[in-house]
Amino acid sequence: MAAAPVGLPDGWRQAHMGHWLNQALQKFDARVLALMARNEDVPLALSNLAARGRLSASHIHITRHLAQGGARLTELAQRASMTKQAMGKLVDQCEAWGLVGRVPDAHDARARRIVFTPVGLSWLQAYRQAVAQAQAELRTAVGTDVATVLALGLEAYAA
Repeated sequence: MAAAPVGLPDGWRQAHMGHWLNQALQKFDARVLALMARNEDVPLALSNLAARGRLSASHIHITRHLAQGGARLTELAQRASMTKQAMGKLVDQCEAWGLVGRVPDAHDARARRIVFTPVGLSWLQAYRQAVAQAQAELRTAVGTDVATVLALGLEAYAA
C-alpha cells in the first residue's frame, strides 16, 4: 500500500457540502425524533421507544418513504435507497411495534404490501407535526431568507 503524500491538507474532508448536509440531516432527524417522543398523540409505547433512542433515523425511512396507500417491500427499499434485506428488517421491527402491517396485494396474489396501521397513521401525523416544527426551528436559527435559499437550492440539486 502506498503511503499518503506528505503535506496534503486534511481539513477538507470535514469542510465540504456533503459533510455539512450529512451533519444537518442527522441533527434534523434527531430533533424530529425528540419532538415525536414528547408528542401526546404518539402511542405511549412508541413514544417511550423514541425517548430511549430505540427508534433511529433509519426507522424514519419507513415514515418518510411509505406511501399512504402502501407499497411492496422492493418499492419501499428503492425509495429509501436501501437494500431489500435492510428494509425488510426495518419493516419487521415496525410491524412488531404496530406501525405497519403486511396485507395481500390486490394486483398480485403472491405479493404483500406494507401499509400503515391506525397506530402508524397516528405516528405519521406526529411525524408531520415534528417536521413542521423542526423546519420552523431551522428557519429561526438561520433566518427566513437563508432557509428559503437553502430549501430551493437543495430541491434544485436533488432534482
